[in-house]
Amino acid sequence: MPRHAQVTAAEISRLAGVTRATVSNWRRRHPDFPAPTGGTETSPAYDLDAVQAWLAARGQLPATSPADDLRTAVRATRASAGTPTRLLPLVLAAARMTDSDLKQLVDLPDRQLPERAQQAIRPHLAEIPGTADLTYGAGEAPLLRALLCCVADEGALRAADVLAENDLDGTSASGLYDTPAPVAALMADLLAEPGKPYPAAVFDPACGAGGLLVAAADRGAQKLYGQDIVPAQAAQAAVRLALQTVGTKVQVSVHAGDSIRADAFPTVTAEAVLCAPPYGDREWGHEELAYDSRWMFGLPAKSESELAWLQHCVAHLADGGRAVLLMPPATAERGSGRRIRAEILRSGALRAVIALPPGVAQPLHVGLHLWVIERPHPQATLPLNVLMVDTAAPDASRPVQSPSKRPTLDWPALRDSVLKAWNDYDRHPDNFDPVPGVAQAVPIIDLLDETVDLTPARHVRATPVPAMPDELAAIGHELRTRLRRAATGLITLSGGQPWPPVGSAPQSWRTASVADLLRGNALELLRVPAAIRNPSPLVEDPSAPRTLTAGDVMSHRPASGPGEEEHTGAGIEIREGDVILPELLHNNATGTARVADARDAGNRLGRHLHLLRPDPTRLDPWFLAGFLVAEENINAASSGATVVRLDPRRLRVPLLPLAEQQRYGRAFRQLHALRTAADIASRLADETARTLAAGLTGGALQPPGADQTPS
Repeated sequence: MPRHAQVTAAEISRLAGVTRATVSNWRRRHPDFPAPTGGTETSPAYDLDAVQAWLAARGQLPATSPADDLRTAVRATRASAGTPTRLLPLVLAAARMTDSDLKQLVDLPDRQLPERAQQAIRPHLAEIPGTADLTYGAGEAPLLRALLCCVADEGALRAADVLAENDLDGTSASGLYDTPAPVAALMADLLAEPGKPYPAAVFDPACGAGGLLVAAADRGAQKLYGQDIVPAQAAQAAVRLALQTVGTKVQVSVHAGDSIRADAFPTVTAEAVLCAPPYGDREWGHEELAYDSRWMFGLPAKSESELAWLQHCVAHLADGGRAVLLMPPATAERGSGRRIRAEILRSGALRAVIALPPGVAQPLHVGLHLWVIERPHPQATLPLNVLMVDTAAPDASRPVQSPSKRPTLDWPALRDSVLKAWNDYDRHPDNFDPVPGVAQAVPIIDLLDETVDLTPARHVRATPVPAMPDELAAIGHELRTRLRRAATGLITLSGGQPWPPVGSAPQSWRTASVADLLRGNALELLRVPAAIRNPSPLVEDPSAPRTLTAGDVMSHRPASGPGEEEHTGAGIEIREGDVILPELLHNNATGTARVADARDAGNRLGRHLHLLRPDPTRLDPWFLAGFLVAEENINAASSGATVVRLDPRRLRVPLLPLAEQQRYGRAFRQLHALRTAADIASRLADETARTLAAGLTGGALQPPGADQTPS
């Protein structure tokens, strides 16, 4: 590795599998800790080789994975502009090689590897924008070998993820954010119509790394068109789509460039469009594009770039085609966009506005909106109303208390609420049965007032909640009864014997990483490989095993995925005693571990989950799960900000005799039961209070009085 490779304190903490506070202590207490070689006073940088040598001498350098080695190799060549993007063609070439050909390429000597890698990528350069003149130098052999090893051991998508982490060019544009996978999946699901095939051609004019198009491909889209202004993002999208659609007949076309000013697909008319346009871009081309034919609803103001993107999407839709856009909430109510919003309503193009709660996508402090747009068919009858859905309402997405006591979103419940409301409305738009406080079909004539405000909360939450007094009183009585039972169970679980202190100082143990335990055969680490779902609908057998999804693990619910979700011939059957961790933690600073029980046994492991199978003669599963998800452990073994990615090999557990492990395991099992009981009681308390409050404010219930017998 070149000697100029540098790392920050945060990177040292990930390298050593410790917290940043530990690195700070090392710097203060150990005079031989490497001195800074760059950076600033507040954020110094250190020579990577010197840090690795210091950690190795102290036994603090854990075993690395191929992804770690690739990350280190890319960091070492960071001075070379565009290094991550330059490696993407080799990722694609390696993914399409046979195992034997890939091994032969990895084993080549340094003097031959760059030339052979150059030959391997030539057939694939045309698929990846910005790589036509790409060449590899003689000094890049270690970097190329690290990439090939990562593809061979952890898969091409994992290698692409590592390159994206280090691609500074891919995150430089303001207003550009990656769409989180759950939001992308919801947007893609909104395009599906029950009983009809999924749209064959899907277009994304601001595709970023391709997340929305990947979601469309998973659901059966056969032609994918993407464009992005950031060349590195366009290259990432092209590679990800090529990897996701390998072995299929899906056609992929991705270009780099400004979609508004230099549309790479001027003649493409798609059945559907998915788009998360840049936000707040005042330089989108207002002056030079004043007379553009795309402005069917009018020329947007300079501050209304999102409405320019909306019309660009509509221009690429076939008659009757649909688009789903992820929009900032200001677009629904800004005065500068009132005229265009009115024209969109009058044309019948707007079908739904769905408000998402804050935190589901960047920027995290803002609750974004999903706009469902339909290009009016010339012979179709114009709709009379627009569906408004407010998922920030209590009934739509009830917060779940996380272990860190921060409310987290029950995304599966939110997704189900949105799709049910949309599908019901789509089938019967003129006879939609409103969901009180969540969804309402609002007449277009009511929206065409002086403000043309399309914010769902202003229309949904103003709808009164109808309720029959006798029915609501019975519901309140039942909820209070269930709450009392849950509270009694919680009190019982929280009692028992005291938890005594260890002594005057905390106890410490010798620890081993999961990587060490894997090498010693005390553990087995299993993970479902990335696979393409069958684009045709699958007929499910109700008796077939279900698939445990990442959402099931995070929400502590039974396996809910379809039995054939991983229809790849490489399904992993869950056994009782397996410890299952989610790969992506989604804004959750701490982790969640699931110890498989008899209900889980026989089900299949879903994607984005790590399964640890301990040797029962050496490791207690509850002991293992309890220590693996300790907050300090998770922080030291994870990377990322918005979406935290967990590397289970870096997690550490104490080395204790099995009998002592079982003692700790019983304690962790008791804490799990306590958390479950507290969660049930919290949900019931919230539901009881909301139901009774709604009865009072809606005139269906009276306050309890002295002359009444309490229920």
